[in-house]
Amino acid sequence: MALRQSTQLGAATAFFGVLSFVLAIVAELKKPPYGTPIRGADVVVCRFPPDPTVALGVLSALAAACCAGIGAVSVFFPYNGRPIPRKALFGYTLLHVFFHLAIGITVTGVAMTVWATATEAVHHVRNVHRDLSYACPTAKTGMFGGAAFVNLDASLFWLVCFMLVGNVRDDYFDDQEQGGEARGGGGSAGHEEK
Repeated sequence: MALRQSTQLGAATAFFGVLSFVLAIVAELKKPPYGTPIRGADVVVCRFPPDPTVALGVLSALAAACCAGIGAVSVFFPYNGRPIPRKALFGYTLLHVFFHLAIGITVTGVAMTVWATATEAVHHVRNVHRDLSYACPTAKTGMFGGAAFVNLDASLFWLVCFMLVGNVRDDYFDDQEQGGEARGGGGSAGHEEK
């Protein structure tokens, strides 16, 4: 059953990471380069073609957050009802480093996605400007694409953490079994001598 649980958590982490990447790439591709300025007497009103950029950006950020949440759960999940103390988990330096890198990269990716989405939404909502030379720009080109790759990197770091936890679990339970046999053997020998 433990293999099944671990496979499900690993697959879910990968799925949400790839989903976040794809949604952000599609948002980048669907984003119009600029709106159409309609000049009035003393204002410019920007009209933007209907596009799903803002919705895709929100969904991408949510998928990246889900990826991180499932990735973190997969690190601490008691597979087969056998938990590992945090001290033992983070006593393994490589896991400690990758776990904190995964958190940092996730925060960066989600922040970039939210920033690009919020910028695009603000351009659509605040579309009346008093500057008659205003050209009706949208969010900077490449922001969604950059966020997509950072979110994909974050999901890969969570998957590395997931694999490292498997190694730590194996080592921890091997040590527990060997320590238990040594204690059990010594205790029974001492009991027989009495």
